Amino acid sequence: MNNLRIVIFAKAPVPGFAKTRLIPALGADGAAALAERLLQHTVAQAVAADIGVVELCVTPTQSDPLWRKGQKWRTFAIPDRVQWTEQGAGDLGQRMGEAASRTLARGESLLMIGTDCPQLDSRHLQAAARALARQDACLVPAQDGGYVLLGIRRYAASLFTDIPWSTAEVARLTRARIQALGWSLRQFPALHDIDEPADLQWLPRQWLRQEGA
Repeated sequence: MNNLRIVIFAKAPVPGFAKTRLIPALGADGAAALAERLLQHTVAQAVAADIGVVELCVTPTQSDPLWRKGQKWRTFAIPDRVQWTEQGAGDLGQRMGEAASRTLARGESLLMIGTDCPQLDSRHLQAAARALARQDACLVPAQDGGYVLLGIRRYAASLFTDIPWSTAEVARLTRARIQALGWSLRQFPALHDIDEPADLQWLPRQWLRQEGA
C-alpha cells in the first residue's frame, strides 16, 4: 500500500465560509467550529490509517491568511507528515479531476475524501485500500446520494465531468460511469455526511454536547 495516497478536500473552517448550510442551526461561529472539528477528525483518521501519503488539498491556498496559525478558530496543528496542495480554479469536478490526474500520473492509487463524515474512520480507509488493491475502484456512498470516499487506480475524466454535484444523483452517476468504463468496483455501505441541520443527529454524542447542537 506504499503507492497509495489519501487526498482530503477541505475548506478553511472559518465563519461564513465553511459549513454555511449549518448556520441556521449553529450560527456562523458554531458552523465554523464544527467544520474545524470535522477537519481535525478527518486528518487524524487518515494519518492513523497508515496506508500511504496523506495530502490536504485546500481552498483557499495554503498561503492565504485564513490558514495562518494564530487565527482564533485554529485550535489544532496539521501534522508535519501531511502534504499540502491547493485545489485551484474551476468547479468541484474540475478541481477533483485535477487532483486525481496528478496523483495517478505519479503511479499512485487514490482515495479521495472530504471532511463531512464523522463516521469515516481509519478502519474504513484501510478497508478501502485493501479493496483497491484488488479492484479498479471503490466507493463509500453517502446516505444523501453523494459519496464519502472514491478510490481509483487509474484516471478517467468522465468520473468528474458533467456530474450534478451536491445532489442525490452523484453516487448513482459515478457508479454508472465506472461501469461504463468496464472497471471492477467494490461498494461499501453508505455513511452519513453532515451538510444540513437535519444531519446533526448523526454527529457523535460527545460532539453534540461540545458544539451545543
